[in-house]
Amino acid sequence: MTHILYGAPVSLYSGKARAYLDWKGVDYREELCTPDIQRSIVIPHVGRPVMPVVQKDDGTILQDTTVIIDHFEAITDGPSVYPETPVQKLIALLFELYGDEWLVIPAMHYRWNYNEEWVYGEFGKIALPEGSPQEQYDKGRENGARFKGFVPMLGITPETIPGIEASYEALLGELDAHFAVHDYLLGTRPSIGDYGLIGPLYAHLYRDPKSGELMKRLAPNVARWVERMVEVENPRSGEFLPDDEIPETLLPVVIRMLEEQFPYLGALAHLYADWAKANPGADIPRAVGMAPFTIAGVKGERAATTFSLWMLQRPLDHYRSLKGAVRERARDVLDHGDGELFRNFILRARVRFENHILSQD
Repeated sequence: MTHILYGAPVSLYSGKARAYLDWKGVDYREELCTPDIQRSIVIPHVGRPVMPVVQKDDGTILQDTTVIIDHFEAITDGPSVYPETPVQKLIALLFELYGDEWLVIPAMHYRWNYNEEWVYGEFGKIALPEGSPQEQYDKGRENGARFKGFVPMLGITPETIPGIEASYEALLGELDAHFAVHDYLLGTRPSIGDYGLIGPLYAHLYRDPKSGELMKRLAPNVARWVERMVEVENPRSGEFLPDDEIPETLLPVVIRMLEEQFPYLGALAHLYADWAKANPGADIPRAVGMAPFTIAGVKGERAATTFSLWMLQRPLDHYRSLKGAVRERARDVLDHGDGELFRNFILRARVRFENHILSQD
């Protein structure tokens, strides 16, 4: 029995998992995560409808793309997507956090404000795989209402859209300059940071037609990187740059990440710590209120999503494990932007993610 990836082409995180499994050469097949699969497999194991999940060859379920990747990194021979050198590993972990937890903003904006009619048909293909195009569209419109309802909670409003678009187009320019020189973020091998980026940049921003046209027009090198990531020609190949090098071409994106994402994460961390103090031992909600954010100079509010803290702890713990000259080199890279936001991050309460559940640590 091979492993099974239950996902969908339209799913952001399915794109991340699929790209990794293909590059790693994992023996798996993909099946559409239909409502029947949700009811019979996903919900009984995970407790809620979610995709993707991987059913291992022994029948157990892995949920969350980072958990999936870390599982196969641990049991599979060959090159790793985690750099062995400390500063490259830090930057790769930060890019995974950025892609997974921040680029969902432009991904959801462009999907629902430029590709809405198209995406209803895509949702319908999941719900009614054998239905007619009209039946799929009608069902997709019904099911898609829930996802569209998340848009304001992500901070996507008429007031913030100009900032979201300005930031995303600037990001495309920065990444285009980098991928004109390098195949992946850190050399000729994809890192965990590339897999953080590929979810939003493929499943929404490349694959959805209007945003795909925008990417190909403004950033053809980013489009070619997406294609390398999802059409794997040489699994388990390539090298990271020697001597723990961080390319100069990545620094503008590091600066953007620190300036845009980390003030929000700081507000989120304070909100969560106050919530945890008031609710010791309680189940953690998906969000603990609304947190302020600023993007391209435009201010807004978005849900204070608690899972982001688990993703944040990964690069933060790694950085705080570094000593001496290595930490100084990491500091030098971070301080191209507002590195102090990350280096001195205040995390008064931690979270744990085990057995598909986020809990107080």
